[in-house]
Formats: sequence, structure tokens, C-alpha cells
Amino acid sequence: MKGILQKSKRYWESDASFITLLVMLLFTVFFLPILIHHKEDSTYFLNTMFIMLFVIGMFSARERLFFTIAATLVVIHLVLRMIRFSDNPYEFYFEERIVILLNLLVFSIINFRLLFRNSEVNLYRVIGAINVYLLVALMGSFGFELMQLSNGNAISGDMTFEGRDRDFGNYIYFSLVSVTTVGFGDMLPVSIGAKMLSVFLSTFGILYPAVVIAKLVSSSPQREKVL
Repeated sequence: MKGILQKSKRYWESDASFITLLVMLLFTVFFLPILIHHKEDSTYFLNTMFIMLFVIGMFSARERLFFTIAATLVVIHLVLRMIRFSDNPYEFYFEERIVILLNLLVFSIINFRLLFRNSEVNLYRVIGAINVYLLVALMGSFGFELMQLSNGNAISGDMTFEGRDRDFGNYIYFSLVSVTTVGFGDMLPVSIGAKMLSVFLSTFGILYPAVVIAKLVSSSPQREKVL
């Protein structure tokens, strides 16, 4: 068992893991909302996917501090999920969303650090940059959800919110529209918090590709010099 865990950790710390993570993120961001919309019981896949992503984040951490934080958040997340899906009158849906957002933040930082380690540039690192982009979009979706759950009037538009996992499609859609600066206009931020988050995601969507490309290009001569 220990050998399996060590092999898993080595894999998720390697560049090759970026491809696997990309497939998982593409499924979560683009396919799961469609599945949830057409099948009510498909939120099971959403919950399972996020647990898998956060466990991967724990294995991806190279520093003990990030590993400890990620592991702690995974345990809290699992406990909150068990409480929500067990036969008791209590649930901590809002708190669960906060933990998910924190998990995504830690996972994004871990992947960003892996992306620029040892100044190496290859196809895997480009894929890793895409992964961070999608992780920030996921963070945005849960940020919008927390605001909507807080006051019930953070986002307006031609949609209905149920206050549960089935709303994931609406939130990730609005987050992606903001981060890609498309702005179709069918969903609008209403509260000041939602407006600022929308602007932040749009700014990130513009600056992040430029910064990452500049960083990768500047790292190329260093790589050639080493070779």
C-alpha cells in the first residue's frame, strides 16, 4: 500500500500528470453541467469528481505545508459531504462550498508552482497552464455561488437557482463567460461582490495568458543554455 501511494505521489508531481488532470477538468467544466441538466441524479458524479480532484491536489503537493493544508481540507470536505448525504436533519451546504473554494485555491497554487518549477518549458507545462486557467474558472463559479447563497440576489438573468448542486451549470457558465471576457449578457452580476468578482475574472482572463506566455518564452533561453 505504501508503495502504491509513493508511486501515485511521484506521478502527480510529474509533468505527465498534467494531461490526466486536463481530461478531468474538461469533463468537470464542460461535460458535467450538461449531464446534471439532463439527469437529476447525476450530481453524484460532480461530488465524486471534486473529491478526486482534491485528493490529487494533496498528492501533487511537493512541500509539506501545502500537503498538510490540502489533506486537512480534504478531510473537512469529506466530513461535510458525509453529513449532508447521511440521514440527519443537519447539513452545512454553505460551509461545504467555502471548503471547496479553499481546496480549489490551494490546488491552483500547487499546480502553478509545479508549472514553473526548474524553469523547464515543454508541452506538458503548456497543458499545466491551461489547467490553472480552468481551476480559476471553477473557483469563480463557487465564488458566485457563495454570493448568491448569501443574499439571493448576486446574479440576475434568464435562469433559476435551486440552491443545490444542480446550479453548478449556471455558475460555471457565468464564470467562464467572465474569464473569457465574452459577456453574452444573458447573466449579469447584481451585487457589488459579484460585480467585482466578474471584473477580477475578466482581468485574469486577459492578463494570465500574456504573463504565462512571457514567462515560458523567457525560460526558453535558460533551457537552451543548460542543454
